[in-house]
Amino acid sequence: MRLNKYIAQAGVCSRRAADDLIKDGRVRINGAVLKEPGYDVQEGDAVVVNGRRLDAPEKLVYYALNKPPGYVTTVKDEKDRPTVMSLLTDVDVRVFPVGRLDYDSCGLLLFTNDGELANRISRPSSHIEKTYLARLNGVPTTEQIWKLRNGIDIEVTEKDKNGNRYTRKYHTKPAIVNMVSQASRECVLEITISEGKNRQIRKMAEAIGLRVLALERTAIGNIRLGRTRQGTYRKLTAEEVKYLKGLK
Repeated sequence: MRLNKYIAQAGVCSRRAADDLIKDGRVRINGAVLKEPGYDVQEGDAVVVNGRRLDAPEKLVYYALNKPPGYVTTVKDEKDRPTVMSLLTDVDVRVFPVGRLDYDSCGLLLFTNDGELANRISRPSSHIEKTYLARLNGVPTTEQIWKLRNGIDIEVTEKDKNGNRYTRKYHTKPAIVNMVSQASRECVLEITISEGKNRQIRKMAEAIGLRVLALERTAIGNIRLGRTRQGTYRKLTAEEVKYLKGLK
């Protein structure tokens, strides 16, 4: 396996970023600095990146979980809250979640040990569409739905180059918004966005004066929950994996 692919599949970074690490002399093979991205890693080679030895990549696996509310999307939680990892009861290789769903949200969450694919899907520039069902504590007007569809100002928290957090206004990109059902005091909207700011759907609702009562992610691109029951998971099909690997 080529060195840059080996590093990417170990979950360190993308292949392109791995090329930079190699060229910068931050990768050692069997103790020697190696600056050739095309090096073919052999069985038994000790690959060290930034002082950390990488485990040999395992067989690549891909899963879709229907996350229930009340779980955090982390491998470990410092507050000892239940994590999504506890739901993957029969997975015998180490995997990690791709992206996040917040504690109160439910729905589709992908898992893999394919670091390169996970990095590509998770990066902000991927623009992969994600579809949600949002139950709101009211019924938006035609004008409010227009604002959701055409972009609305929300507040986002980001980090500067020194790691310091700051808050700024952000105008969301156009979204697909359709009314699924409505009653006198609440409704369900299907919302598809092509970005992933933290708690974005909830903030979009707040920006029109409403509140999300329940939020479920039903699709990531062409990958859908289907009949996967809440709290259970399934392997992605070969066609679904091929689709994800074809995303830019």
